[in-house]
Amino acid sequence: MSSEYAKQLGAKLRAIRTQQGLSLHGVEEKSQGRWKAVVVGSYERGDRAVTVQRLAELADFYGVPVQELLPGTTPGGAAEPPPKLVLDLERLAHVPQEKAGPLQRYAATIQSQRGDYNGKVLSIRQDDLRTLAVIYDQSPSVLTEQLISWGVLDADARRAVSHEEL
Repeated sequence: MSSEYAKQLGAKLRAIRTQQGLSLHGVEEKSQGRWKAVVVGSYERGDRAVTVQRLAELADFYGVPVQELLPGTTPGGAAEPPPKLVLDLERLAHVPQEKAGPLQRYAATIQSQRGDYNGKVLSIRQDDLRTLAVIYDQSPSVLTEQLISWGVLDADARRAVSHEEL
């Protein structure tokens, strides 16, 4: 593995770890010693080569696809306007699958495209809400009320949607 490639791979590993709010010691604690802080740190600095097997295991530990850790697979696009709609992914996980299935799949796709795996919240755009409304065969305002009732969307989302529909 070239030194530059190892450093790029390490940067991806560090980005995922910090995105999840974990320190190196936090990784060691969360993994119950499976991943030593010194080893993960050396992977992140590019000082130590990581095998494909260990990379797959680390991706699994972080809950991300392996390809998200590989250099040259930059997620997402350029800067975007500030988000107005924020989904609570932790609450979404508790909504029955028969209700939330389409939203869960849509959110997972956005997470993959953005490389955003914090697992707690996900910002969506007005266009995303309109697309979801089509999927659920409802108007954006009716879907917004549904998502608020599930606890997945904050009540402030009503203002963003009502402003959009005017």
